Amino acid sequence: MTKFLLAVHVLAAIVAIGPVTVAASMFPPAARRALAAPEDARAAETVRLLHRICRVYAVVGVVVPVFGFATARQMGVLGDGWLITSIALTVVAAVVLGVLVLPGQERLAEAVDGGQDEAGGTRAVTVRLAMVTGVFNLLWATVTVLMIVRPGSTTGA
Repeated sequence: MTKFLLAVHVLAAIVAIGPVTVAASMFPPAARRALAAPEDARAAETVRLLHRICRVYAVVGVVVPVFGFATARQMGVLGDGWLITSIALTVVAAVVLGVLVLPGQERLAEAVDGGQDEAGGTRAVTVRLAMVTGVFNLLWATVTVLMIVRPGSTTGA
């Protein structure tokens, strides 16, 4: 059962979190391009698509910690420091995504749909969004490393 739970946890992380990190990273430059060329319908559609990918996969990503907790309980490591740190970082990443990244994308997508340049502040808004997206990605990378080289690992790493 542990192997099954671990496999589902890892697959869910790859399938759910991977698309969010990639699409979120692509969003700021796509929004900049779309706002610079309001007549380009394809650029606007790209912005909407990237935002939709982030929203949908953020919801799908909830299965990652669910199966993570089930796996940790099965392995008897719920109290281990590396896992508690991973849980804390996962919560911070979820907050960054839900409070900063997705609302920032929503505001820029609305600006693109309205054909306005956020009062001329597109560069600053997209740079800030790129920064918080980078923080989100860094948090997930740290959690991934902790999961691979956790202290007390039985993998021999």
